[in-house]
Amino acid sequence: MRPLVRIMLRGSLRQIRHIAAVPHAEARGLVTEVYAQAHREFGVVAPPLALHSPAPEALAASWLLLRETLLAEGRVSRAAKEAVATGVSRANDCSYCVEVHEAKLATLPGDGAHAALADWARRTATGPAAGEEPLPFDAADAPEILGTAVTFHYLNRMVRLFLPDSPVPDAAPEAGRGPVMRMVARAMRPDSGRTVVPGAALGLLPAAPLPAGLEWAKASPAVADALARAVASVDDAAERWIPEPVRELLHTELTVHDGTVPGPSRAWLGDATDRLAAEHLPVARLALLIALNPHQITDEDLQEFRALHPGDRELVELASWAALTAAVRIGARFAEPSRPTTSAAR
Repeated sequence: MRPLVRIMLRGSLRQIRHIAAVPHAEARGLVTEVYAQAHREFGVVAPPLALHSPAPEALAASWLLLRETLLAEGRVSRAAKEAVATGVSRANDCSYCVEVHEAKLATLPGDGAHAALADWARRTATGPAAGEEPLPFDAADAPEILGTAVTFHYLNRMVRLFLPDSPVPDAAPEAGRGPVMRMVARAMRPDSGRTVVPGAALGLLPAAPLPAGLEWAKASPAVADALARAVASVDDAAERWIPEPVRELLHTELTVHDGTVPGPSRAWLGDATDRLAAEHLPVARLALLIALNPHQITDEDLQEFRALHPGDRELVELASWAALTAAVRIGARFAEPSRPTTSAAR
C-alpha cells in the first residue's frame, strides 16, 4: 500500500493532460514561490494546483484561492471546509475532487458532523442563493464557507479539463482505493509545527478591488483580498489576448444562466455562438464549455483552439478565466445569513 502511495505522490504531475506542467526542478520566479509555499503549507504541489504552472499568474491566483479559503486557519474548521469542497465537487460531478476531499475529510476530527453543510454545498450550482434560511453557518463564518465554495466551483472546472476521473491509478484494486486515498490525504498537511496564517501569501499578486457581488467576503480581509487579487490577475491575462467579443459573450451567457448544465446535445453551443465571427469560434466554444459544461469538451475543441493558440500558457489562461468567471458568477448569487444561527462549521 505505501509503495503505491509514494508512486502516486511522485508521479502525480504525469496525470495532467493537454499541457506540460512545470517540473519542480525547472520552476523559476513566481512558479518557484508558489511551489515552495504549497510544499510547506499543503504538503504537496497537487495536480489541481500544478496544472496552472504554464501560466504563473494563474498558478498564483489558484494558490491564493485554495490557501485563503480551505487551508488558512480561521473561524471555520478544516473538516467543515472539506465538507463544502466535497459537496461542491459532487454538484459539479468532479469525481477526482470528490475522491481527494472525501478522503481528506475522513482523516479529520468531526468528519461526520457536517452533513448540513455538504448538502448545502451540493445545491450551490443551481442556487440555495438568495432567500434560503436558515443557512447551516453563521454570518461570521460566511467568508470562509462561501469562499471555499467559489474556489471549488473554479477548481472543479479546471480539473474536469486537465485531470482524469480519479487520482488513483486504474490498475489499483478497487478494495484498496479508499485506504490509499486516506494515506495520500494524510500527507496533505503543513510542515510540522507550521500554521497556515491567513493573508501571508497575498503578496504574490497585486492588490485589487473586490468584484461586485462578493461583498459577503468583506468580514474576512484575507478571503476578500485573495478573491480580489485572483480575479483581477486572471482577468488581466484574459484581456491581453482573448478577443473582446468572446469575453462579452461569456459574461452575457452567464448573466442568463440559471445553473442548470446545458445539454444533453451541444445545440446550445451553436445557438450561443451563432453571431460570432468565424475566427473567434474556437476560443468562444472552449470558454463556454469550460464555464457551463466541461463534460462536453472534445479533442476536436482542443485541436481547433490549439490551431490558433498552440502554447500551453494560452490554454491555461483561457481555462482559468472561463472557470473563475463562472465561479464568481455563482458566488455573486450567494446569500450570507442575515442573523446569527447555530453554526455547523466548527
